[in-house]
Amino acid sequence: MTAGSNVQARQFKALADDTRLAIVDMLCGGELCACNILKNFQISQPTLSYHMKILTECNLVRARREGAWMRYSLNQKDLKALCSRLSGICSCCGQDQSQASDSSPNR
Repeated sequence: MTAGSNVQARQFKALADDTRLAIVDMLCGGELCACNILKNFQISQPTLSYHMKILTECNLVRARREGAWMRYSLNQKDLKALCSRLSGICSCCGQDQSQASDSSPNR
């Protein structure tokens, strides 16, 4: 497994949580203050910080401080790479099993 694969595995794991997936969906609309993200959930501020830490540590989200608040935005480069990886995985879904087996490098 390459270092890039390890990062992407952590990114997929981060997105496997409903709250974090919803946060990423929200950030698709642009940068948001933590206070505006928090308004959409019935969680505490420390819980939001926990989720944001996971998203920033796996490079899906970027954070910057503005006064007392943190502002968050999507890391477009890493998110596009993750989508490309998933697209590659999904591309085999259009093949039937015999076609997939015939093109396998192990054959």
